[in-house]
Amino acid sequence: MASTHPHRVAAAAAALLAAAALAACGSAEQATPAAAPTTAAAAPSEAAPPALGKLRGYATVRELTETADLVARGQVEAAGFRVDEVLRAANGATAKAGDRLTLTGLNGKVVDMVHMSKLEPGQTVVLYLSRDAASGAYSTLTGDFGIFDVTGAEDQAAATTRSQAMAVSGLLAEDPAAAGKGFRTTLGQLRAVAAQVE
Repeated sequence: MASTHPHRVAAAAAALLAAAALAACGSAEQATPAAAPTTAAAAPSEAAPPALGKLRGYATVRELTETADLVARGQVEAAGFRVDEVLRAANGATAKAGDRLTLTGLNGKVVDMVHMSKLEPGQTVVLYLSRDAASGAYSTLTGDFGIFDVTGAEDQAAATTRSQAMAVSGLLAEDPAAAGKGFRTTLGQLRAVAAQVE
């Protein structure tokens, strides 16, 4: 009888969760308005959904960085997100240290994503964000994929994916053995990847 490897089960579960979340994101009619899990007291928006290419799973930090309109380190506040450092800005997104951004859920609505977390005031994070050009509001890339919890501001500061299931598995190359286990790196490595992406 063949044995089942725990990391294969975790990887399959992570893929299934990501697929279910993405399928739910694609059906706006079934979405129910509520306080968005990645929203810090932001009002729902009826703006057009982010580009479909941004609603997917990500295997590496480089993929997140290439897709994000804005990569920023900062503090979650009751009314949004205070930018302390911009790691990368693209596609017309602009921000600087001290700016406060409005964060919304995907299309301003919440689909039933049990494994998505909520950004709470006081948390220090690096966010990989998609910008809604119409409203100027931002949302994290596919929920928890776009959130790294950070302790400190120096290059050696730990940067850990918010979720184990909805997380990258490597910086530049995917590590199948790490799938479903979350990913930990340093703030310096996130900065280095952001500097490499044009």
